[in-house]
Amino acid sequence: MGDRGTGRAFIGSFTSAGGRGIVAAEVDPRTGALTETGAGDAVPDPSCLAAGPTEDGPVLYAVSETAQGTVAAYDIAGPVPRPICAPVAVCGDAPTHLAVAGGHLLTANYGSGSVTVLPLAADGTPLPASAVLRHEGTGPDPARQLAPHAHQVLPDPSGRWVLSVDLGTDSVRVCSLDAQRGQLTLHGETALPPGTGPRHLAFHPSGRHAYVLGELEPTVTLCRWDATAGALEPVGERRLFPDGAGDPAYPSAPVVSHDGRHLWAAVRGTDTIAVLALDETGEKAETVASVPCGGHWPRDLTLDPAGTRLYAANERSGDVTWFDLDPATGIPHRAGSLAVPAASRVIFV
Repeated sequence: MGDRGTGRAFIGSFTSAGGRGIVAAEVDPRTGALTETGAGDAVPDPSCLAAGPTEDGPVLYAVSETAQGTVAAYDIAGPVPRPICAPVAVCGDAPTHLAVAGGHLLTANYGSGSVTVLPLAADGTPLPASAVLRHEGTGPDPARQLAPHAHQVLPDPSGRWVLSVDLGTDSVRVCSLDAQRGQLTLHGETALPPGTGPRHLAFHPSGRHAYVLGELEPTVTLCRWDATAGALEPVGERRLFPDGAGDPAYPSAPVVSHDGRHLWAAVRGTDTIAVLALDETGEKAETVASVPCGGHWPRDLTLDPAGTRLYAANERSGDVTWFDLDPATGIPHRAGSLAVPAASRVIFV
């Protein structure tokens, strides 16, 4: 929580495109409005952020999405994130996503098609990489799928497994993490429709389903998730637009409502947020609306901790726009925006 009783938000950005690094903001609990408190550019292109707990409070982590990627850690007690150590190499190229799991920091490295494991010290400082798991395979798109491109890594809701989504191989890998040794072992790989270019997935709050968003095709693949077996099973597919409409689209980020009734997807190209209704089983989805994202090129979409607002990081228009959500229909209604050049990611801590 912030010093004035408000929430805190942190916004990643691309310094190579005019961004100011990590922007810190206070969140008005009544309106959801963001007020900037400062920015820091300790590392270039901190495009994705995550937070992890320590005994002294949360630590903020950022990837540096550069050719020889690194991660950085920050103390966020003050108005501006303060680095607590030198950047640590991820032994991979262009890390696009990161997550905390089992006392380790994990990164998905798009350029090298790999996932890196970095142990975390008691104070939250990342230590040198203990493992790098390299993906293998290709896809049918000659421009984007000639090699693996890991785009997201995250723990499953049970905490037993780590999943990595690979755009280049049209697949999701399920791995086990040995928290004692810091090693990642491939458990299984789920093939998705060829050429969809899966980018990110989001879990249903029940923990029994997951939704994989394609970047190369504007689709959501609906999957069953078995946390006991560590098995991801596709059971259906839903296009975000009617055939022939909304192309080129390039979806970027899926979000599921806290009650499991709605799924939202940010869509670049069309600059929209697609709204889908989920049935009670979690295995069927219906597209019910598409609304403007409030800017240009929504790279990421985030639900606030209360589950009542969405925040779109609009990269090319340089803003974060927030929306109030209709609890019955799930349709977002624009409520305000904050100028953040080259915005790429919003998280709440």
